Amino acid sequence: MLDESKPLFQAVAEQIEDGILDGTYREDSQVPSTNELAAFLRINPATAGKGLGLLVDADVLIKRRGIGMFVAPGAREALRQRRKFAFQDQYIAPLLREAAQLGITAEELAGMITKEASR
Repeated sequence: MLDESKPLFQAVAEQIEDGILDGTYREDSQVPSTNELAAFLRINPATAGKGLGLLVDADVLIKRRGIGMFVAPGAREALRQRRKFAFQDQYIAPLLREAAQLGITAEELAGMITKEASR
């Protein structure tokens, strides 16, 4: 399912990224074509193409003329690293700022996280 909170082409790109991260699309394997994505997701082919284009521009996918789009070597690890940095910026930094305002120490915060993770 596509995330409707963001532009469709970004949601398409993230869906392919998720497939790379979870092993659905392995390095050097072919991903669905623009038309296949458009038909499956019931979106305009131009929108699907724009999403795939984002991944080509980010060196996640490689275009092979006349054949299709393929997952670039090293794409999975590069995506994992990029998402780790994004996770830190979006979640960890604000969490630490809020913890500091509440007087929660790093040790207390680690304990809270460990307790929550064990649930």
